[in-house]
Order: sequence, then structure tokens, then C-alpha cells
Amino acid sequence: MSTFLLVHGAWHSGRCWERVVPLLESAGHRVFAPSLTGCGDKAHLLSPTVGLDTHVEDAVKLIHEEDLTDVILVGHSYAGLVISSVANEVPERVAQLVYLDAMVPEHGETAVDVQPITQHLIDQAAQSGSGWRVPPLPEMPPPYGLFGVTDPVDVAWLRAMLSDHPVRCLQQPVRLDNPAMELIPRSHIHCVGVQPEGITRRPVPPIQPNGSPARVWELPTGHDCMVTMPAELSELLLKL
Repeated sequence: MSTFLLVHGAWHSGRCWERVVPLLESAGHRVFAPSLTGCGDKAHLLSPTVGLDTHVEDAVKLIHEEDLTDVILVGHSYAGLVISSVANEVPERVAQLVYLDAMVPEHGETAVDVQPITQHLIDQAAQSGSGWRVPPLPEMPPPYGLFGVTDPVDVAWLRAMLSDHPVRCLQQPVRLDNPAMELIPRSHIHCVGVQPEGITRRPVPPIQPNGSPARVWELPTGHDCMVTMPAELSELLLKL
């Protein structure tokens, strides 16, 4: 039995994994899919003080409270920053990092460094009434849809769980200064269906930080593969 900790990306909530969790659990694994502070059932905690460090603390606290070990940390999109920082904090409890169409940062980088188009979202937030709230990206015409989701029923379900994202999450740098985290195996899952203009993906180095060959899989779908291809995503996760 493995323990999966599924960490959602910006604007989403833990509900986005609802189609994946039962598939992993039916294979005999333990699965956690919490909503980060300010998201989903914790939307009432949204404030300008919520940042990347808040979301890292969310995951680290859960790991300690549940006494989780050998955790497979899966981070989607923005959560690539979160799982990297969590591994830096508690490397002894992490068995593997899975970057799911995610930002893969280096020490000291922010979301803007990894995905430069993020600066546009920060600028929009600064010019808005709040100055710190980043609203969800708008739905685009097919084939882009809402985070790659185009089925009308799925779009309505996804939109119902989205909430504003605090700008501080995109501005705080990751701290990856613990040598022990470099020993943790990494896997990368890329969604290669459609890519909106301005979105870039860093090439995965052929050798992982721990010296082993890179592991990269592709899913022929849009960004929110946990919604559009939950069975295929679960199959890949079970290979780990």
C-alpha cells in the first residue's frame, strides 16, 4: 500500500481529484486530497496574507498530523512549487515527487520565474479593486475550454469549485536548500493535448537530481487531466 497526497493547483480545490481518488483507493492505496487554505471548503480563509508558505504548511501539517511516511506527492500546475517546498521541509517522509503538468522550480524561484506569463496575472490583480485577488482564468473557445476541459457538464462542475487565488502565492520564492530532497525520485506527467498561447514548459533534464534517468509520461488531453482522463492518470500513478 502506498500513500498518495494529491495537491491541487491555483484556483482549484481538493474536489478536482474526485474522479481519481476512488481509482487509487480501489487499488488498495491511501489517498489524501485536501483543499489548500483559501480554496474550496477553506475559501473563507482567503486573505492577502495567504502565500506559498501557507500552502506548504498546509501539506506539511497534514503529513505530521496523519503521521504519513513514504508519501507519493503529486502536484498539479502551481502545486509543483508546493510539493517541491514540502519535500524540502520533510524529505524523510517523501518517497516520490510527481509533477503533473506542473511548475518545476529551482531554489529561490517564484511562479513568475518558472512561468513568466504569471506576471500578467499579478499585474491584473494589482489593478483590480482588491489588489491581491487573482480570478480564475476565463473559459476559452474549444479546444482550450476551461483549463482544457470542454465538456459542458464537466465545465459547469469545475467552474463551481474554482475560487480566486491570492497573489502572494505567485510572488513568494521556493526554498530548496535541503540536500536530502535531491535524493527523492521524480516523475513528470505532461498534458500534451492543447497548449494556450504564452504557456511554456521547461524541458526535463535527462538525469534527475538523484542521478537516475528522467521519467516522463504524456497524456493526450488538456491541463486538467484529473477531470478529462482520470482513469489514464490513475494508471500512470499506479505505475509508480
